[in-house]
Amino acid sequence: MSLRIYGNRQLKTLSGLDTRPTSARVRAAVFNIWQGEIDNCSWLDLCAGSGAMSAEALSRGANSVTCIEQSSPACAIIRQNLQQIAKNQTCQILRGEVLHKLKTLTGQQFDRIYFDPPYASNLYQPVLEQIASSQLLHPDGELAVEHSPNFELPQITTLAICRQKVYGHTAVTFYCPSQQEGQSVAL
Repeated sequence: MSLRIYGNRQLKTLSGLDTRPTSARVRAAVFNIWQGEIDNCSWLDLCAGSGAMSAEALSRGANSVTCIEQSSPACAIIRQNLQQIAKNQTCQILRGEVLHKLKTLTGQQFDRIYFDPPYASNLYQPVLEQIASSQLLHPDGELAVEHSPNFELPQITTLAICRQKVYGHTAVTFYCPSQQEGQSVAL
């Protein structure tokens, strides 16, 4: 499959259905929403697949990207994709199960987090809880979660849903840190 990002750069992807790259439409929409917020940010990509979202973030000025992906072949593709985009930015690829690898990031904070697990997985609640409990999201940061439009994401006490968008068969829910525990932001 041919995959292009900002600046008409072509990326590699795995063949078959083992990874499901975020569509160009959804990628463009997320980066339009976060326009002006990517330059010099620290980016965390969970269930990174081909690394397209991280490559896009790098091409738009992210200072550092960290990708977590379980598949070894996918990690090799991510490495190749990021190497062709990165200039002086820091890139880290962590291979392994997302919940286990998230624990290794405790003490770090990210300005933008993108989470795109297999839609049928049971990862949504535990990963969101781990992000919240480890305070991985910077107080001024935002987390985007890709999911099926008919799936209702869990409520997390220290994260507030700040917006939701639907793009055909894909929905993206954006979380911001709650101002106070239990307080949520109006949609």
